[in-house]
Amino acid sequence: MPNDLRTRATAAPLPLATRLRLRAGTLVGDAAALASRIAGRGSGASIRGQLLTRVCPGAFAALVHGRRIASVTGTNGKTTTTHLLAAAVREGLGPDAARLVTNADGANLHYGIASALAKAPKADIAVLETDERVVASMLEHGRPEVLVMLNFSRDQLDRNHEIKFLGRAWRQALERAGADGPVVIANSDDPLITWATQTAREVIWVDTATTWTADATLCPACGDVLRRVDPGESATGCWDCPGCDLTEPTPDYVVQPRGVRLPDGRIVPLELNVPGAFNVANAAMALAAAVELGVGIEDALRGFSTVRSPAGRFSVAGFGATSARLVLSKNPAGWAESLPLLTTPTVVLAIDSVAADGKDVSWLWDVDFEQLRGKHVVCTGPRAYDLAVRLEYAEVGHEVVYDLDDALRAVKDAPQPVDLIATYTPFQKLLKKAGLR
Repeated sequence: MPNDLRTRATAAPLPLATRLRLRAGTLVGDAAALASRIAGRGSGASIRGQLLTRVCPGAFAALVHGRRIASVTGTNGKTTTTHLLAAAVREGLGPDAARLVTNADGANLHYGIASALAKAPKADIAVLETDERVVASMLEHGRPEVLVMLNFSRDQLDRNHEIKFLGRAWRQALERAGADGPVVIANSDDPLITWATQTAREVIWVDTATTWTADATLCPACGDVLRRVDPGESATGCWDCPGCDLTEPTPDYVVQPRGVRLPDGRIVPLELNVPGAFNVANAAMALAAAVELGVGIEDALRGFSTVRSPAGRFSVAGFGATSARLVLSKNPAGWAESLPLLTTPTVVLAIDSVAADGKDVSWLWDVDFEQLRGKHVVCTGPRAYDLAVRLEYAEVGHEVVYDLDDALRAVKDAPQPVDLIATYTPFQKLLKKAGLR
């Protein structure tokens, strides 16, 4: 496929029986989504997709078929990177922006993707956030043109277990895809990503200047302890395995203090409206993917500047007399990036451990909460006391207000807006309370 947004996807039409099942499933799903919105239970995207895939079990495969797809996956940053890439593509398409569909609400499992695609049957370009466990299906049925692989980090340990299992699954899926596989936009700073992409037909490397290394101690190829060096001391990069030939690849794109260095040596500034060094890295990955799809650099940068609060992240919302800036963090790597963003003297931390959060909260002990010393921290949510124990050891002043609504009321007299970091489930509750979903 040429790198040109004007090129339209072409595919044979689906069988009549499949089209009829899709139509029936879409009607049922739309009705359920409408009921969900009327009842105030959310946007209905999830229930729409669940019913759609129940009526038409082959909906995912049918709906990803025949589109130009850019798939975005990884442990951290999927939603924001998807929003950035979609904005770049939308800018590049200009008056043809209706050709684009994306799952902007972050529903990234099979039914969530199917739900988004069912709403735009004529859109031939799809930018899709894709859960790590859906990547193999996406490669098999959707044959994406571009696959953005951000990072691997411990997350939802009760479901995903060791992250190397996911890395191996990606590696095998790329090997099966062979010559029909995607161009992979890969984070060269992540050893597991590097290993997983060795079977890809083509890789474009992005040096994201990652600072989190706690999930990449051992070589995924041979098990030896990775050696990390100062960038000025090695021509091969910041990490290298002394036991085999796995080493950090030479990057095509490089995150720099003032922006991103392109393959031709130019440095372009990134003027983002989302905070944090991690979002600069996300934007660099999105930029490489956008260029591969045929988006011009200037169009991509203009698109990036339109992204402000992807799926509610970093939005400021009102809750009665309290206003809060909402930050989502799900695992140690995410918390390591989010904690330095906190600027208010009073901070609310909301913790839960249902399936969507991951039931194992032992990761709390891997987070450097010590940097919160001097702030007043309010712990809330079903696992607030687990967090309080960790903060006690970190010598961080805190109080426990178990109920989320009570916690929001408890900080109404603090300087506004307060910073609020939440794991997935309380974050979604906050979005609903604020009318953002």
